[in-house]
Amino acid sequence: MPGGRLTQRDREDIAEGLAEGLGYTEIARRLGRPTSTVSREVARNGGPERYRADRAQRATGQRARRCRPTPPAPRPGDLDDGRDAQVVRALEERFTEQMVQTGFPRMMARVLVSLFTSDTKGRTAAELAQRLQVSPGSISKAIQPLEHIGLLRRERAARGRRDRYLLDRHLGVHAWTTNAQSILLWAQEARHGAEVLGVDTPAGARMAEMAQFLDLAHRGMMTTVEHWLRRHPRR
Repeated sequence: MPGGRLTQRDREDIAEGLAEGLGYTEIARRLGRPTSTVSREVARNGGPERYRADRAQRATGQRARRCRPTPPAPRPGDLDDGRDAQVVRALEERFTEQMVQTGFPRMMARVLVSLFTSDTKGRTAAELAQRLQVSPGSISKAIQPLEHIGLLRRERAARGRRDRYLLDRHLGVHAWTTNAQSILLWAQEARHGAEVLGVDTPAGARMAEMAQFLDLAHRGMMTTVEHWLRRHPRR
């Protein structure tokens, strides 16, 4: 009911809307609620950057009961499909650190690793924010570039208004060929540099040698992709 209390599902939809960068008016329209209801809900629970559905739900219950706060509810994934939660989190932290050391932005790495280690078919932005204990805005900023480079794709849930984010099923091949394309571009620029500087000069010779190596690396990477596709034709 428009005049009734917000439910857990309503709060999850609010968090999802904030993660998508929607304004209060659009979120309220989706919920069928007054805009003031949404703006007050977000303001009293940390603001747009810190709003989390589970925390807002608990805070509302605590205010209504006027009693000692109850212990926070377990984070989603504490059971991790029957696996030891501490072991899974250690795996995620190690995997994330390895990606960060190779130059990957930390929040983007955390989102990818969270999806890698999940048995579920993707997660919503609100679920990612809740699992990683970060703001919906942080998830939104991480998801956008991941979608742009093709590592994630979004899928509208069969029921409900929320999108789910899934790893691209060709992620490995896509990432590898993207890197191969970058190496090819470097090789082309190195060859051009060698022509401009002159291959008979130390700088030009250095550029020509780099171009030869990068060409060889590019061919090797594409050979790997072709070999993989021959072994896994259904992919």
